[in-house]
Amino acid sequence: MAATNQQPIVYGFLPNDRPANGKLILLGFQHVLTMFPATVLAAILMKFDVSTVLAVTGLGTVVSLVCSRLFTGTYIPLYYGASFSYIAAVTAYTVKMAGDAAVAPAEVLQVVQTGFIMTAILNMLVGFGIRVAGGKQAIDKILPPIVTGSVACVIGIGLGAAALNMASGVVVPEIAAAGGSLRWWFVAVVTLVATVCFSVYLQNKGFIGLLPVLLGAIVGYVVALIVDAATGVLAQPAGLVQLAQFGTSGVITIPRIHFPNFSHPDTLQIMVSVGIMCIATIPESTAHLYQISLYVDHLAEEQRKPKLGLSRYIGINLIVDGINDLVNGLFGSTAGTNYGENNSLMVITRNYSGPVLMAAGAIAVLLGFIGPLKDFIYSIPTAVTGGLSIYLFGVIGMQGIALMISEKVNLFDPRQLAVGAVILIVGIGGNIGYPGGFLPIPLLRGIFPNGWPAIATAAVAGVLLNLIFLIFVPEYERAPVEKK
Repeated sequence: MAATNQQPIVYGFLPNDRPANGKLILLGFQHVLTMFPATVLAAILMKFDVSTVLAVTGLGTVVSLVCSRLFTGTYIPLYYGASFSYIAAVTAYTVKMAGDAAVAPAEVLQVVQTGFIMTAILNMLVGFGIRVAGGKQAIDKILPPIVTGSVACVIGIGLGAAALNMASGVVVPEIAAAGGSLRWWFVAVVTLVATVCFSVYLQNKGFIGLLPVLLGAIVGYVVALIVDAATGVLAQPAGLVQLAQFGTSGVITIPRIHFPNFSHPDTLQIMVSVGIMCIATIPESTAHLYQISLYVDHLAEEQRKPKLGLSRYIGINLIVDGINDLVNGLFGSTAGTNYGENNSLMVITRNYSGPVLMAAGAIAVLLGFIGPLKDFIYSIPTAVTGGLSIYLFGVIGMQGIALMISEKVNLFDPRQLAVGAVILIVGIGGNIGYPGGFLPIPLLRGIFPNGWPAIATAAVAGVLLNLIFLIFVPEYERAPVEKK
């Protein structure tokens, strides 16, 4: 009889759990590995210094986690990396001012930083507004699950082409000209299959079951080395593993820290054109919080512990988002967002530990200063990243579906169906079907010179369509048909 009162053996960490130091570092490094490709790519595209972005986004993550603990009494387990939502607005200015330079001059980036300060202000204002208006009930009216769940689907599935491009090797010009590479596909598929198998068959097998992405990446890295050696391109530019990256940085690298310039003539334009893009990250952040809250409560229930109900902190979560953007905008990094990839990692591993995420932030800061460690990360084959991304991006999309199921979204309701349908088609179709994911809409060219970003446009379209239904309530909702 005594055995029935014992705690069930369900492995995993809740937000306030702290693993032992060795496990803390390994789990933190796995988070860094997960966020690294997207954060670095965002930095490169926006012409920001990679070391600076790694260090400052890591600092922003730590500050955000500390603030969430102070404001709520528990960690809100989210990792903040560089956001893709701002690329269009930022590159419109940095490319114009910096040309072909890999990193824009500090005086150019200082102007862009003012736009990130504006996103911080807007996020915090919306967060405070939600707190005053009634918390989750208020946000559910403006951003109901059909919007947030559909946006999550769009974010994950819309990134599918990027994952497949990395897996096939077409991100390299000469491989793109050849239509892809079997070497790349082989390594990507091995990485994908290994990661999936680790996540499934090591579930509830103890600590090792929390490391499927790290283990999959190791398998992919080793297989890539073997493939390079077998094809005679080991340590050559044509190799999968970029061994030439080792030694390119000094032992210590110093990130480029610079502060925003509010006196530049272009400041107001940038604050408007960049700041408005937070309209895409707000529903994204809301979706991520709902998703992670769902899975955290499920783990708590399995462990027979109190549910945390993190979704009730939606207002505070947006305030914390703003604080994160404030850190990035002040010290020379790109605006951030909580990463769906890292949410996927937490769901796969059942590890929602806030201290682990803080360790990840600290490791990211170190990456900005430690050259050899950064060189190692840069040496990871893009094919390996592609294999991981197929799984991780897909899980983001599936989490959106899980959110709608858990919130009992009625997809037989024409109102719900219309909102979700518009978001999916505009977001996924626009992101995959047009260069850079920009819809060719010839309005507001001063703000969106490359076109309207598809994911942001989809989110806004869904929000506006839902508002129409709130203002002009359908007759069948005002007076439900009586059952005969």
